[in-house]
Amino acid sequence: MLLAVSGAVSPSSLPETEPTLLPEASLPESVEAEARERFWDLSGSPDVRSASAVIFDELGEEVLYAKDANVVRPIASITKLMTALVVREAELPLDEVIKITLDDRDTERGTSSRLRVGTQLTRDDLLHLALMSSENRAAHALGRTYPGGLPAFLNAMNEKARALGMTTARFVDPTGLSSGNVASAADLVKLVLAAARDPLIREYSTSPSHVVEVGGELLEYRNSNLLVTKDDWQIVLQKTGYTSDAGRCLVMTALVQERPVVMVLLNSFGKYTRIADARRVRRWMESGAESARVANAAAPADEEQGRAVMH
Repeated sequence: MLLAVSGAVSPSSLPETEPTLLPEASLPESVEAEARERFWDLSGSPDVRSASAVIFDELGEEVLYAKDANVVRPIASITKLMTALVVREAELPLDEVIKITLDDRDTERGTSSRLRVGTQLTRDDLLHLALMSSENRAAHALGRTYPGGLPAFLNAMNEKARALGMTTARFVDPTGLSSGNVASAADLVKLVLAAARDPLIREYSTSPSHVVEVGGELLEYRNSNLLVTKDDWQIVLQKTGYTSDAGRCLVMTALVQERPVVMVLLNSFGKYTRIADARRVRRWMESGAESARVANAAAPADEEQGRAVMH
């Protein structure tokens, strides 16, 4: 079932159950004049298979589609966007060298890492690896070396969530390995919008690869999101996530018809479902943009005919 709703809508006001289609939300005064012309003429559904989803047109400040958007779920490594945001806002020196310690090992799920204990990398490299390839030891080291240590870092993460209006968000570790890191899809839109304002977070999250030197050996890391290497995608910011509790997750800002669109896809259990969902959403939106262009082109002629009848 799809609902057509008029009026401005914020991510926090989304319903918790039924998928929602909002093709004609009113625009605030701050939006450019050309955006006021109806851009999307959306019909049907993008057939999203992920358990929760929000599609948000940033330029129009309009929620285009929502599915179980207020359901609170584990968010896995989507957490690392908040980790990066807190590190960046603390203005910690990026050239400071940080050593990986025993404390950075994953005792939650026992995952492995190519960053051996004793490895020394700059904060800049650790931030890059955490965002691009979801390196858990890198993310943990970033939190551990925050002024005041890990407790202060977690407090800062939760304070930032509150400042962003993320009422459902809770963070208990900087990696996302804990299922105690939770948020709704609607609240993650707010995190994505905030993170995307930082040029370095945008750059590092979308790098195809990055090479670091570890113990005299060059290690190449690749982006965990295959879409960043696809010529037909323009991705501004992205983050993937996966745990058995969270399923496969994907958040990103991508340009669709040259407009920045936030996509939040949570709890997808097929290996490629989140990527397929993103492609289905984009096709749905491109079709809607074409329909709107046809309708907008026909509108002046209809108005002219109407004036002729009146005379």
